[in-house]
Amino acid sequence: MAFTSLAHLIDLDWLHAAYRLTRKEGAVGVDGQSAAEYAVNLESNLRSLLERAKSGTYQAPPVRRVYIPKGSGPETRPIGIPTFEDKVLQRAVLMVLEPIYEQDFLDCSYGFRPGRSAHDALDSLRKQAMANRGGWILEVDIRKCFDTLDHGRLREFLQHRVRDGVLLRLLGKWLKAGVLEEGGVSYPEAGSPQGGVISPLLANIYLHEILDRWFERDVRRRMRGRAFLIRYADDAVLGFVSRADALRVLEVLPKRFGKYGLTLHSEKTRLVSFLCPPRRGPAGTRLGTFPFLGFTHYWGRSREGYWVMKQKTAADRLRRALHAIADWCRHHRHLSVRDQHAMLCHKMRGHYEYYGMTGNSRSLSSFRFGCIHIWRKWLSRRNRQGPMPWSRYERLLARYPLARVVVVHSAYRRTAKP
Repeated sequence: MAFTSLAHLIDLDWLHAAYRLTRKEGAVGVDGQSAAEYAVNLESNLRSLLERAKSGTYQAPPVRRVYIPKGSGPETRPIGIPTFEDKVLQRAVLMVLEPIYEQDFLDCSYGFRPGRSAHDALDSLRKQAMANRGGWILEVDIRKCFDTLDHGRLREFLQHRVRDGVLLRLLGKWLKAGVLEEGGVSYPEAGSPQGGVISPLLANIYLHEILDRWFERDVRRRMRGRAFLIRYADDAVLGFVSRADALRVLEVLPKRFGKYGLTLHSEKTRLVSFLCPPRRGPAGTRLGTFPFLGFTHYWGRSREGYWVMKQKTAADRLRRALHAIADWCRHHRHLSVRDQHAMLCHKMRGHYEYYGMTGNSRSLSSFRFGCIHIWRKWLSRRNRQGPMPWSRYERLLARYPLARVVVVHSAYRRTAKP
C-alpha cells in the first residue's frame, strides 16, 4: 500500500525535533555555516525552511566532496558533506519514511536501521553458520554502491510505498544535487553521496528490492539445502549447505546486480569453503576463513573441545587501528602526559567497544601491546635524549596505566537464560 499524503506530518515542531537529532559538531558544507551560527536565529531559520520545503522553492545545495581512505590500500571512498540546514531537512524526511520502510525491511538486513547494529548481524551470522555446520559462504562486495544507484530505478522503488509529491520532489532534488570538488560543481547522473542523512535509507530501499526480497522470494525456495543471507548496508554474505546451490547463485548474482546498474567486485566477491572440520580432527585444522564487518571468521576449538565458529579482528583493521594511534601520538606529543593518557585510553576503550568479543582476546591484547610501544616511541621523541628507558616508562605506566582489555560483547551473556 502506498502513502499519498505524508508531508503534512512535517511541521515546525517536527523540524525542531529533527534539529535536536542532527549532529552539531560535523563539518560545514558549501555555505560554511556551522550549527552554532544556524542556531542564532533558529526559529526564523526553521520557519523559512518549512515554507520553502512545502512550497517547492527549496533548492538542495551542492555537497562538498572529500575523500577518506578505504581499507589499507590506495583506494579511497568519497564522502559528501551537506550543509547543516540540508541535514536538518533530510533528518525530518527520514523521520517520516523510516517507520514506513521498517515494516517492509526483512530480518536479514541490519545496516542503518533503528535497534539493529553490526554486532546483531555478527551474532545472527554466527548462529546460522553454526546451525548449518559452516557450509559454503559467498562474500558479496558491491563496487561503489552509493555512487552507482540508478535514479530511475530508485524512484520506481520509492513509489511502491510513497507517492507524496512533496517528499518525492525533495528526494529528487537531493539525488540531483551537485557535487563541489576542486572548485567545480558536477551533477552526477547516478548515486547518492555518502555522508547525507538520507543516503543510507535510500541504499537500503534499493538493496532491499534487488537483493533481500529477491533472495527470500525467488532464490531460497529453489535451493536444495538451507541457505541464509546477512546484509549490513552494502556488505553481504550468503551461506549455503549445498555447494551446487552456492555455485548457481554465484553465477546469476552478477547478472541480477547488472540489471539494476550495480557491479560486483571481481576479486572480493568469492565463494569460500567454510565446512566445519571433523569432530575428531586435529586441533590445528582450519578449512577456510572469510572477513565480514571488520572480523575474520574461522573455526576453532571451544573450551570444551568442540569446533565452534570464532571471530577475530581482521589483520588490516588491526593495522589500521594501530596506524591511527601512532598518527595521533605523533601529532599530539606536545600535550601533557596526563592529557595524552586520557585520550589514548578513550581511543582504546572505543576499540574494545567494537572488537571486544568472546574469543578475540589475542587480537585485543596485540592492540594494547602495540599501543604501549607506540606511546613510548613518541614520548621518547619529545626531546633529544634518545629512547626512554623501559624502567622509567614502566614507572610512568604504573601512574598512567593504559586501558585494560575488556570483552564487551560476551557470547556467554548473549546465550544465558533469563
